[in-house]
Amino acid sequence: MARAYDWNSGMEVIMAPHGSFYWNELMTHDAEKAKAFYASTIGWTFEATPMPDGTYWVAKMDGTPEGGIFPLQSHEFASAREQWLAYIAVDNVDARVKKAEQAGAKVIRAPFDVPDVGRIAILQEPGGAMIGWMTPVD
Repeated sequence: MARAYDWNSGMEVIMAPHGSFYWNELMTHDAEKAKAFYASTIGWTFEATPMPDGTYWVAKMDGTPEGGIFPLQSHEFASAREQWLAYIAVDNVDARVKKAEQAGAKVIRAPFDVPDVGRIAILQEPGGAMIGWMTPVD
């Protein structure tokens, strides 16, 4: 079983097992506009989580985390298009990324650690679709 950080309680919780969709994240150049849209149309509220270069927004429905908003603020994301990115829970992101490369995937962002969240990699699968893989914190 994968474990994750529960933004509500501040505790680890058992989440999606290996191979299951785990998290969804909107990558946007205008987080305030996106927050206003989803607040007015769906009813989400948002909790700020500091990042080294800005603020990540956790979208919540009735207090339950449903996804996130990642602001494309830094120079490295200047030309990135806005999109939703899904993450799949995997048992060992480093080992799985090696298998993905052997199977024809392109590594967009090599595995990296996000404190209190897990280890993440961003891939482009052979058909061209983007996907995030995550090994949640234990």
